[in-house]
Amino acid sequence: MSLSEFDLIREYFSRPGQPPRADVIRGIGDDGAVLRVPADRELVLSLDTLVAGVHFPLDTPPAAVGYKALAVGLSDLAAMGAEPAWATLALTLPGIDRQWLKEFSQALLQLAGAYRVQLVGGDTTRGSLAISLQVHGFIPRGAACYRSGAQCGDLVCVTGTLGDAGLALRAGNRADCQDSDDYHQLLARLQRPQARVQEALAIRHLVHAMIDISDGLLADLGHILSMSGVGACLHVDCVPLSDPFVGMRDILGEPHWLNVALSAGDDYELCFTVSPDQLQTVQRLLKLAGCRCTCVGEITRGPGLQCRHEDGRTFHPAGTGYDHFAPLASTDL
Repeated sequence: MSLSEFDLIREYFSRPGQPPRADVIRGIGDDGAVLRVPADRELVLSLDTLVAGVHFPLDTPPAAVGYKALAVGLSDLAAMGAEPAWATLALTLPGIDRQWLKEFSQALLQLAGAYRVQLVGGDTTRGSLAISLQVHGFIPRGAACYRSGAQCGDLVCVTGTLGDAGLALRAGNRADCQDSDDYHQLLARLQRPQARVQEALAIRHLVHAMIDISDGLLADLGHILSMSGVGACLHVDCVPLSDPFVGMRDILGEPHWLNVALSAGDDYELCFTVSPDQLQTVQRLLKLAGCRCTCVGEITRGPGLQCRHEDGRTFHPAGTGYDHFAPLASTDL
């Protein structure tokens, strides 16, 4: 039996047993959601679109697609210092695949439940597979973290490790890598990134500027520098790498692995600037949250981003990060 659009929504995206949020007056089922913003909060919105064959390979497991569709939005809210609340979903499907929809929706709603996010509306349509998901979050008045607050003398820090997702994409094209435990750990970082929501909430009152690393550290730090009207010196030998990355980086060779760590993107870690006298406090708070924090550079007066090794040599990266509309470049190494 075929599914109508409304049957699809009711079967896969309505969860009657899930406790609704008190600030949702009316969610799925009407022409629009009716929502209540607390009087002492500001509303933060972010919208991301994932397109099959562009943002994820066509053979990506549907559960991974559902998880990541929400995780990238949660990462945007984290970068603003916002607490997640609601989501809306626009789902474009080439046809009805019940098993695909079951796995996709279960993963998405499971992650939503973990962050107390309620799906309050959206749309479904027929076409090439694409997922657009808008997230909504709250922040105390005047407490939002922007890209524009970096100050000369600030330290540049990142959470977690960088490059895992980018290396997973490259290793996935090589048959000699796919049975490795290291590869499967990298692949998990690509398909199920961890949004640093709780970490951001813990430090939002201490940082001067913050962004999530989606297009690569070089590109996203560049946005902070441009918006803040400052420059930076990046110490490339300090960039944090995971054990699986180190275990597999020899397949790329020097200096290609460093380019991956700096510019491949899909990390969804936080990059932020903080005054030196607050660094220890920030590191302590992130450690309590179970998160690694690494200082990778400092903000300078002069414009632009300089990349240097510990011995003072300049590192010249092969690129600056992912850009949807840049000319396609070869990834052959």
